[in-house]
Amino acid sequence: MERVELPDEMTILAPDGSEVRVLAQAERGSMAHFRLAQGETSIAKQHRTIEELWFFVSGRGEMCVGDEVCVVEPGVSIMIPPQTRFQFRCLDGTLDAVAVTMPPWPGEDEALDAEPYWH
Repeated sequence: MERVELPDEMTILAPDGSEVRVLAQAERGSMAHFRLAQGETSIAKQHRTIEELWFFVSGRGEMCVGDEVCVVEPGVSIMIPPQTRFQFRCLDGTLDAVAVTMPPWPGEDEALDAEPYWH
């Protein structure tokens, strides 16, 4: 068993511009905490091979996946299929989400630029 606590400081900056705190990692998936400050908008991206499941734990914002826009707030989960563009923005508070990536994040060339929903 590996026990990981949420780090105070970000581990890395995601390709979409959000702060990432790496959590659990396993052979078939990985988990991370994503944070976007109030008023910030992520950079639109599309993943080559991975699928992600996001669960929002604080803040209020919007997330676009494919051509759909959804309000995100605590208790909302979103699935991002492979090769689907996505972007999110924080409208109130600090937008925090925990996401599972399947398979684990393969590296820098996984995230491709996508057509933005918001500028």
